[in-house]
Order: sequence, then structure tokens, then C-alpha cells
Amino acid sequence: RQLFEGAGDAIYVHDFEGRFMDVNRMAYDRLGYTRNEILSKNLREIDTPENAGQVPERIRELRQNKTLIFNSAHVRKDGSTIPLEIRSQIVEYGGKPVILSIARDISERIRTEERRRLYEISLLRSQKMEAIGTLAGGIAHDFNNILAAIIGYAELALMDEEDSRELKEHLNEVLKAGNRARNLVKQILTFSRREEGEIKPVMIKHILKEALTLLRASLPSTIQIHKNISSRSMVLADPTQILQVIMNLCTNAAQAMNETGGTLSITLEDIDLDEKAAIKTNARQPGPHVVLTVTDTGCGIAPEIIERIFEPYFTTKEHGKGTGLGLALVHGIVTGNGGTVAVESVPGKGTTFRIYLPRIINVAETDLPEEAIIPTGTEKILFVDDEAALANLARLLLERLGYKVTVKMSSPQALELFRSDPSQFDLVITDVTMPIMTGDVLAREILKIRPDIPVILCTGYTEIISKEQAQAIGIRDYILKPIVKQEMARTVREVLDQNN
Repeated sequence: RQLFEGAGDAIYVHDFEGRFMDVNRMAYDRLGYTRNEILSKNLREIDTPENAGQVPERIRELRQNKTLIFNSAHVRKDGSTIPLEIRSQIVEYGGKPVILSIARDISERIRTEERRRLYEISLLRSQKMEAIGTLAGGIAHDFNNILAAIIGYAELALMDEEDSRELKEHLNEVLKAGNRARNLVKQILTFSRREEGEIKPVMIKHILKEALTLLRASLPSTIQIHKNISSRSMVLADPTQILQVIMNLCTNAAQAMNETGGTLSITLEDIDLDEKAAIKTNARQPGPHVVLTVTDTGCGIAPEIIERIFEPYFTTKEHGKGTGLGLALVHGIVTGNGGTVAVESVPGKGTTFRIYLPRIINVAETDLPEEAIIPTGTEKILFVDDEAALANLARLLLERLGYKVTVKMSSPQALELFRSDPSQFDLVITDVTMPIMTGDVLAREILKIRPDIPVILCTGYTEIISKEQAQAIGIRDYILKPIVKQEMARTVREVLDQNN
């Protein structure tokens, strides 16, 4: 009796009709009844409805097998339920066969399994994102090589004074498109490498106009875009992340109007928050801000879930139509840059998001600067790249800038040439990802021979060596493909001037 009463699991003794004959203390304490109350009940009365319906079948099975293990749930006196694992067997009690059931509370086991399940889902998502990132990086690498040729040869054509004005206009359009694609590749690479972006003064106006151009091409004609861009101010942020914020908010707004159509309104303005307004908007501090407002006339957000919309993986979209990361990403980027996100929504009428970002007041609020004068030189350069088109392009571009260029498309050949006369070159520029000997290994061998020779690494995508690692072994600079004329000229001149 002491073992029976002191057991950590509930123990029930009942007949084949479900009438209780004996129970231990855990059985009635757990359910919130007294001993007499529980003994006056039938098994079906404490089972949940779905489990009560299975009692006859379980008793039949128990008669056949003498023992039975199954999951069930009991209802407490207050109406709440307890998930259970029940082990039943037929025993002799008072001279006749009865059923002895031991019920173990498996609430914690279920919570643990649920946590494990969520962790596994999270891990799979993480692995999926990593795989996507690896794929994106590989695509970006190949795409960069194509872009390098497009941008480079267009720039070379523009340097020819004999080209007609009309041809120059066309080539300028090629360059604009190429540079837009170049910036897109940088965004893909930032995502695929999980790197922190570059924080710098950003004029949101320019990014917003670019985003709206992309959006207009992808939105159905049933959605109209109204814009009011009055701010020309700057904020301190990563341009790529700001583009992500704009695209996520506008895409969500468009999806809310997919079925019925509607109006997407976008406003960018300056505002000075006083103490009261800062408290109301949850801004970190009062003062000058830039406010981006995105409003749709879609289905709106239900009041009971509006507080959860920034949670990672929370989504109201159908399976396969959203990851639940968009608004979490927006919130993380904005708050990480010292800003605030505010949301208002009326179900059936639409939703408004307001992004408040601190405004920079000590930076000249002007349009982007015009292209600076392109620096030139007369030094001798060894250029190494296994892509024939890119190697030839680099030679033509650097020769147009006044340099004397020797091109090699094999690292071993380049090293052999350098060893034959280390003093014949003033600079070495090498690609990183090459067969037989990678660019960083080539750079190390060259620096062993002549430690003072400046070396520049250039690449479309690599995880072999970071910029910091490159500089640590003596490499002077590290630039990403596709290399444009201005960037190539500036980097080469700066590196060469460091040796003078």
C-alpha cells in the first residue's frame, strides 16, 4: 500500500466496464479530485472525448494480449488535459480479473520532442540557406567574369574618341546596366558569405528609385504605385541592407493586394522628432530623422497577430510562399542601424509601415559626385589571369592608362618569368582562383623573391583568402571583379605610389 500510494505515476484499478475500484494519491491529486470523487467516476469520464471512444477497442485488445501500452490524455477537474503514456495489464484483484493501469505524465517529453523538432527544422533551414548561399556564390563568380568583359570592353570603346556620339550614348547605357548587375552580384555575395556590409553615408533617395524600377517590372498592372520622395538627406547604413528593407516591405505590400489589386504608396521625407514624438515612435532619441513610409490598401493584419509579425519564421502566408524571415530581417536591419519600425493596420483596409532612421546632418546633402579624373602611369605591370578574355581586357585597359603590361594565363609561367628577372616589374596583379597554383600562393612565392614588390589580388568570388589575410602576408590591395576602369586606375596608382 505504501508503494502504491507513494508512486510517482498515477495508478488506476478498474473493471472491464471502466468502473474504478482503487486509485493511488497521484491519480486523484493530479486531476484535482478527492479520492471519493474519482472513485465515483468511470474511466470514460476522465478520458478526453477522442480517447473515450477508443476504450472498448483497447479493452478488447487487452483481453487478447493481457498487456497494452498506448498514449492517451486525461481531463483535469478544471478542464485542462494531461498527455499520458499508459501501461495496462490484467491482474487478479479480490479474486477476479481486473485492469491495472499505470499512467505516466509525458508533458515534458512532448515539450522536449517539440523543441527538438523545432531545432531540427531550424537546422534544416539553416543548411538550406547555407546551400543557397554556396550556390549563389558560385553563380556570382561566373557572372562576375561575364560582367567584367561587358563593362571593360564598353569602357575601352568609350575611351576611343573616334566613336560617334550615338554610339557613346548606347555604350553608356550598356555600362549603366552592367554596373546595376555588378551591384546585384555584390548583394548576392554579401548574402552568400554572411558578411557584414559596408556602413557608410547613404542617400536613401537613390536606392529607393532603383528599387521602384525593379518593383514596377514585377508588379501586376492591377497595383498602382504612388510615390512622394522629398528627402535628399543621408543616413549611416549599408546600402545593400537598405535595399533589402525597401524590397521586403514593398513585396509584402504587393502580396497583400495580389487578389484585389490596389495602391502601393511610398513616401520618403525628413522629420524632426521632439521628445514626445520620439517616445510615441519608440525612437532611441529625439532629433533629425529620415522616414520611409510604405502603405498598401490590401487585406491588413489581424490585431491578434500584429505583435508577432517581426518574429523569425512567423508567417501567415501559404506553405511555400514565404519563409517568415522578411519582416524579421527588416526589424533587425533597422534597429541595428539605430532606427525604429512602426506598423499600423486595419483588417480589410490596409497596412502602413514607417521606418525611422537617424539623419546625418554633418554630411553634405548632395547628389553623387561626378567621376573623378582617372589617374594614369608608365610603370611595368605583370598581370596574371587564366581567363583569356579578362587577361586581354586588363592588358588593353592598363595600356590605355599608359602602363606597360605583360600578361600570363598560368601561375607557374608567371612565376618563372618573374624569377628570371625580378626587377623588370613594378607591380603584379593576379587573379585568385586559378588551376595548379592559386593567386595567393603565387603572391607568396613572388614576395619571397622580392619582398618590396607590390601585389594586388583580384577575384570574382573566393573563400580561399580574405582581404585581411591577404594584407597580412604582404599583399597591398584586394579588389573584386568585375573591375571597372575608375577602380582599376585608382587602385593601381595608389599601390604604386606607396612604393615611391
